[in-house]
Amino acid sequence: MIEVKGLTKRYGQHLAVDNLSFTIRDGEIVGFLGPNGAGKTTTMNIITGYLSPTEGTAVVNGFDIIENPLEAKANIGYLPDVPPLYPNMTVWEYLNFVADIKKVKKAGRKEHLEAIMETVKISDMRGRINKNLSKGYRQRVGLCQAMVGNPDVIILDEPTSGLDPKQIIEMRSVITELGKKHTVILSSHILSEVAAVCERIMIINKGRIVASDTPDKLSSAVSGQNRVQIRVKNAFERVNNVFSNVDFVKSIENAGSKEEGSVDVILIGDESADIRENVYKACVENNLIVLSMKNLDLTLEEIFLNITAASSMEGLETEDELVDEFDGEWEEATEDENIADTDFSEEIEEIQEPSEAGENKEEGENNDGDY
Repeated sequence: MIEVKGLTKRYGQHLAVDNLSFTIRDGEIVGFLGPNGAGKTTTMNIITGYLSPTEGTAVVNGFDIIENPLEAKANIGYLPDVPPLYPNMTVWEYLNFVADIKKVKKAGRKEHLEAIMETVKISDMRGRINKNLSKGYRQRVGLCQAMVGNPDVIILDEPTSGLDPKQIIEMRSVITELGKKHTVILSSHILSEVAAVCERIMIINKGRIVASDTPDKLSSAVSGQNRVQIRVKNAFERVNNVFSNVDFVKSIENAGSKEEGSVDVILIGDESADIRENVYKACVENNLIVLSMKNLDLTLEEIFLNITAASSMEGLETEDELVDEFDGEWEEATEDENIADTDFSEEIEEIQEPSEAGENKEEGENNDGDY
């Protein structure tokens, strides 16, 4: 449905998107995560045709967004982080206006818009003027306009921004329902929402995809192991005897007793496979009474912080490498006779005395900020 190849976007010397390539399948709900400035919104704006890439291609439902923009955009519904509402229109007037722009046929239009408003729970707001709506309701109207025309792809940038807890739960339900008939890309800073709704997560940092997988697999990859906690109605020694001789468990931890007559045990396997099924079978075969079982996955917040921190460290030069690089540039520069004869002592003193430079900051700013 969406195929991105070698996508690059530069703003002058700044590289906002760095050679991105990925594919999103029909009916998939994919979450975009990344720090501020990572390139998420830029990537979504390129896919929607709002921005042109410096290099690379984005194909939506078989149509290249650059070569066939009208055909590609006809397949896309987009909710940017700030809903694009006309403040002096009523909700109904605005949605009719959007339907005109998207060339939705008059026949059946009223029923189509009614169904969308009912889905997003704003039917009772149809006569209200957009500028008089709360931020949460403006967000809902923005989602409605993305759904007008029933596009195959819906791209949502911070769709739960400004919503109260009840509205967030309702929006989560709407997005999940959309995923049954549409391909959905969701960008959000509320990581719990991404984890609850999305089937796959792409983490972007410094314009590049640094991880892409299901939340469970990302958790296993980051932690390097699968951890399962079981509560059994038996003594720890009995449980330990059962699992100490199986190859799918690497180690066993006693997590104490939370209920009388039971024990909590953490079983640790490697990252290559989910061990819950094998754990259950072993319990049944050895007459262990299981009261509960759950995966001890890393939270999405922990996954996000671990992956972005690791990717940020990649490519950083060591102090020795920076010194060597400077020495090489100095030798190359001093081959120029004029540079070699220049006295740099004042500049060196400024570098060595940062506090003095800070005191003269105002003076430096008056000189084109070159201090």
